[in-house]
Amino acid sequence: MAATKALRAAALLGTALVGAEAGAVTLPDDQAEAMVHIYEADGLRATGPAVLVRKKLGTAVSLQGSIYVDQVSSASIDVVTTASPFKETRREFSVGGDYVYRDSQVTVSTTQSTEPDYKARSLSVDVAQDMFGNMTTVSLGFSRGADDVGRRDVGFFDKARHWRYRLGVTQILSPNWLATLNVEAVADDGYLGNPYRSARVGGAFVPENDPRTRSSRALKLGTVGALAGGSAMRVSYRYFWDNWAIRAHTVEAGYSRYVGESFLIDGSLRLHSQGKALFYSDNALADTLYLSRNRQLSSFKSIGLGAKLTYTAGKVRETDIKLSAAYQLLHFKYSDFTDLRTGNAYALNAHVLQLFATASF
Repeated sequence: MAATKALRAAALLGTALVGAEAGAVTLPDDQAEAMVHIYEADGLRATGPAVLVRKKLGTAVSLQGSIYVDQVSSASIDVVTTASPFKETRREFSVGGDYVYRDSQVTVSTTQSTEPDYKARSLSVDVAQDMFGNMTTVSLGFSRGADDVGRRDVGFFDKARHWRYRLGVTQILSPNWLATLNVEAVADDGYLGNPYRSARVGGAFVPENDPRTRSSRALKLGTVGALAGGSAMRVSYRYFWDNWAIRAHTVEAGYSRYVGESFLIDGSLRLHSQGKALFYSDNALADTLYLSRNRQLSSFKSIGLGAKLTYTAGKVRETDIKLSAAYQLLHFKYSDFTDLRTGNAYALNAHVLQLFATASF
């Protein structure tokens, strides 16, 4: 019984780590899931619901659809130093399907999100293949995105395009352990900045100007395993680099354990560090061809602590019901981005709360 619990816990942790990048070639279960999320960080608040529905059509085809809504109100540091607080709503719609043939699975999905002055559309295709007696899964993926960016109050309109290429390998090492390797290459073209954001030169604010092309790479290694006593753990490392001279390292670890037959407790730790872009400056000495004060392009470190509790309520009319609550505390510390309100290096705490209700049938 303890081994069974451990494998179940490892499977749940593996979902978070492997996901669609490199998973087993099986159709997802019929499922309906509802979520409410709350994000708060130094004057920024985003809340809203999300709904996901999956349904099999026979033994080879599965369809899915989801709706995600963000109601955003912001008086964050980016806003209060250069603009006025605002409120807006972002809506995202996604539909997709899976097709399984022997040891292969093809997944196709399309997503569209809209918000004031911004519209994004994307199409993704992923193929996964089991081989070597189902001990190894290899996956390939491609996404194409198109964004419409604008600022109506000044008559600004532009476009951006995105290409993503993915390769993943999952290898079963033993009955209790598996390892993953995922590689992603991204190419961006078009307007890649924010028309509402400003840079700073000699203390004066000037329009931000980012390069119109960007290429980046990411490599992620991970392992997931079942431990004794109905528990499991995961560890992963991700390295990111791009032609804007940004380098980033991310280490994540998680531990999961069943308490009785109905409760699953999960804890996680995430450490991240990043170097700044070539054209980033908190307060430049002179205006240059490219210049940004986007704090996401600066040097910073972050730490995240997360906890999740899942309760399995059992069957209700042949439907498995699960209830989950997840909370994450994120701390960001910036090395070269100044809080103009205090004159000190900027730091903030972010709080993320998610409540889930899942029905599998």
